[in-house]
Parts: sequence; structure tokens; C-alpha cells
Amino acid sequence: MTVTQTGVPADLGEVNLADPATFVRLDMDGTWQRIRAERPVWRHPKTSFGPEFWALSRYADVLSLFSDDRFSSVPGNMLPSLLKAGGDPASGKILALTDNPRHKALRTNFLKAFTPRIRALIADRLQERTDHLIGARIGIGEFDFAREVAEPIPIGTICDLLGFPPEDHERLLELSRDALSSDEVGQTEEDTWLARNELLLHCMQLMEQRRADPQDDLVSVMVNCLVDGEPLTDDEVIVNIYGFILAGDHTSRLAMVSALLEFARRPEQWRALKEARVSQSTAVDEILRWSTPVMHIGRTARADVHLGGQLIRAGDLVTAWTIAANRDESVFPDPGDFDLARKPNKHLSLGHGPHFCLGAYLGRAEITAVLNTLVNTVDSIELAGEPQAVYSTFLRGYSSLPLALTGRPKALER
Repeated sequence: MTVTQTGVPADLGEVNLADPATFVRLDMDGTWQRIRAERPVWRHPKTSFGPEFWALSRYADVLSLFSDDRFSSVPGNMLPSLLKAGGDPASGKILALTDNPRHKALRTNFLKAFTPRIRALIADRLQERTDHLIGARIGIGEFDFAREVAEPIPIGTICDLLGFPPEDHERLLELSRDALSSDEVGQTEEDTWLARNELLLHCMQLMEQRRADPQDDLVSVMVNCLVDGEPLTDDEVIVNIYGFILAGDHTSRLAMVSALLEFARRPEQWRALKEARVSQSTAVDEILRWSTPVMHIGRTARADVHLGGQLIRAGDLVTAWTIAANRDESVFPDPGDFDLARKPNKHLSLGHGPHFCLGAYLGRAEITAVLNTLVNTVDSIELAGEPQAVYSTFLRGYSSLPLALTGRPKALER
């Protein structure tokens, strides 16, 4: 591949969106800008990773697909599963891989776990956990924010909601990370398969415990709910627990890591937040837009659809690239600027329509908790080494971020 001095391929035909290496070797912001302009509804050719698929990169097209029932989530919702023969084994069982009306019925039942009391309890634990993790690292010199702070926060929160005991959190985090991406280019398909199967085993064990002894948590809701008058099967409960772990871990974790990297690189934005010249609410939205941890969502056409001047035929695979949509110049002025005061900010990082992220409240709460602790205890944020990017076609962000923080942790205040 010939790449220009700006890091953008000279020939877009050589861009392979099915290859994880593409997203760590190219300037993808510049590449997406060209794709939006030259081939916004692009029939991506067959590669060694799998068959042809459509790639949408404009905001309007991505937004349209999210609410269009002519596209199905059932066969799979990300490239690695869509391109694999047989599709996703959780097809039609997991919340994210169902269509209405079953999707609506599942979602309505699962929302019963988000009671005001449970939300308050989780929020209290979340802020306490965040204060401790950040406070213990202020003034110690170099540490890895991604691994030592950002990783334990969301996995702890989703595990609290599901009902996993604290001693399981660290292992579940390792398995969740390996199931969707890799810190190393050399991770094999067997490594990924083993991680997913061990994660499923943990889910099965918790399901069995809650069938015998229900508690006040989401898994207990799953094992006792009725959909169309029928209880969920064991397989359905297990894969939905699995899905919540993956969804609950990655988005906010990668978003908060990206935020800290930008605070270190752009101290003027950090000062604006620290001095309350921008609100934490608008800051959270810009962090989510800027980071866009989930780069795409996949669908399968259920009928022939005309979109962007192209005919997408029934059965075609379609990927909606939120990372490109969130940089669309027609919607976001100066999209390459990280601007915590950006408003309006109708980003698509949490989805849209029927599949809008069920855990959006938790994700926002986790990022807000980090901002709260930083604003109240940290004076300066300095980059102490090179961040390490995740290796994935689905996730975007950093698995390692060396930082140094100065300030005064709450535990030292009097």
C-alpha cells in the first residue's frame, strides 16, 4: 500500500476495513474524510478475512440505518462475526442480536434491574471505587492509567449490576478484553476462542447460582423474566450475561483512557474542565464523540434498499462506521478538534433507535465519576510514555497509557 505523507492511502481501493492492522497503521481520520467524500456507501471487496460488505461513513446514512427495520441485527453486529461462516452463535438469543418485537420484550424486562435503589447503590460504589483508584496514584510518578484505573472501574460496575462477586472482577476483565481485541498483534484465533469460552463458563456458574438463590441483580431478573409467556433458556441467559460484560466493559473504559490522553496533550481543555468553564455533561458527550470506542455496528439487509445512490440487496452485509459519522463535517464543525464545550453534540457513540445502548446511564456515570475525582483532586496530568493502541476492527482506543498525576487525593484532605 502506498501511503501519502499525511498517513492516508493514495488509493482507497487498498484500504482493508476487515484487517485490524489498518486501524493502527493509517491516519484513519484523514482516511475516513476521503471515504466520506469519495465513496460514502462503499461496497468493500472480499478479502482473506471474509466476503464483501457495505461500509457507511456519513452521519445521515449511519443514523438512518440504526432506525431502519429493513436491516437486521440477528445474524451479527460486528465484522468478526458477520464475516465468519455461520455468523454469530448468539444470533437471536442475545439482546444486541435480536430484532423487534422480541428485542423490545427483552429490553423491557432487563430494564427492571435498573431500579432507583440499584442505580443509587451502584453510583455510590462507583464514585468510591474511582476516588480510591485515582487517589492512590496521585504523586507517585509514572503509572499506567489504562490498566490501573480505567480497567477496574467499568468492569466493577457491570459486575456489581450483574451480581458477580468482587474476587471475579479481575479475571472477567482479562477475558472480556481478550474476547474482542488484543494488546498484541500476535493473538491467535484460538486465544480468542479460549477467552470467550472461559467467560461463558463464568456466566453459566452465576446463572446457576441465581436460579437457586435469586438476589437483587440483573442476572436474577434474567432467570425469572418471561418473554412471550416463556422463560429464557439457559443458553439465552448465559449469552446475555456475556453480552452485558462485553458491552459494559469496553465503551466507557476506552473513552476515559482517550480523555486522559487528550487532557495530557491539550492542557487548555483540562484547565477549562478543572476551572468549571465547561460543564461535565458537555465534556462527557465530547469524550464519547471523540473516542468513539465502538467503531462500527453491523447489520444484514432484509430487503432491497436504495441508500446513498447504491442498491443494497437483501442478504448483503452492511457496516455503519460510527467513528466516521462522528467526524462528519456536515454535522460537527471542526470535527478534528477536541472541544469539551461542543454543543450541540448529537454523537452516535451510544447508538440510536431501538438498539440505543441499554447501559448508557452506566457509561456516562462512569466517565462522570472519573471527571469528578480528577477535578476535585488532580492539578496536572502529564504523559509519561507512549500509549499502546488496541488491535481490533471493532474497538478503538488504548490498552496502555503511562501518566503522572499531581494533586491532593481526598484521603489527604482535612
